[in-house]
Amino acid sequence: MSHHKGFSNLSETAESSAFIPDSIIFDMDGTLWDNVNSYAICWTRGMEKLGHKREVSREELMGLMGKEIRQMLNAIVPEWNERDQDRLYEAVIESYQELVPVMKPLIFDGVLEGLERLSKKYKLFLLSNCEEGGLVNFMKHTKTGHLITDYMEHGMNLKPKHENMKLIINKYGLQRPVYVGDTDSDRVQSEIAGVPFIFVSYGFGETTKYALKFDSFTNLVDYYLSL
Repeated sequence: MSHHKGFSNLSETAESSAFIPDSIIFDMDGTLWDNVNSYAICWTRGMEKLGHKREVSREELMGLMGKEIRQMLNAIVPEWNERDQDRLYEAVIESYQELVPVMKPLIFDGVLEGLERLSKKYKLFLLSNCEEGGLVNFMKHTKTGHLITDYMEHGMNLKPKHENMKLIINKYGLQRPVYVGDTDSDRVQSEIAGVPFIFVSYGFGETTKYALKFDSFTNLVDYYLSL
């Protein structure tokens, strides 16, 4: 396997079909952008809408990024029942939609031009545990919708990421997809789905298991365009 600066792999095996994909599925938060500051504002405003004066900080959310919403709610308001948690989630989503026109996420270096370049060679997909409409907001904000073949969000059907990954694979008859993410939970979900996990180390999480690892989006793009 050829080596590229900024990329590493666990095993020095010969280059195989597992690493020559026919499609690339991307996580959103921590992989394509950092919008956690906006999320913190929305969670805090959601609490306020329900009459609670409590700040939900960036630091609190960082450890929860990539998790399904019920896990996040159980971590942030573990003492609340599901009905009240659901009311909070609705208030958070409402606050996020209000913030969308003025939010200022950090789009990671190389993402916009990288997606453009990759789309000429691969089918690109988005897969996130975000609320329904979250990936649409990403595509609208970054003007990348025309580059993405399709997407799946946890909020669309409340299914775990590995099931939604399989839905994409089956819908499009993908033979050699890879999933690009930034957390160990992404890795776990990829393994369950039987999809090679590509780890980007600049994101929010850590893991020691991956098929390939990249320290920048540009390095990832250069590698896959060289195959």
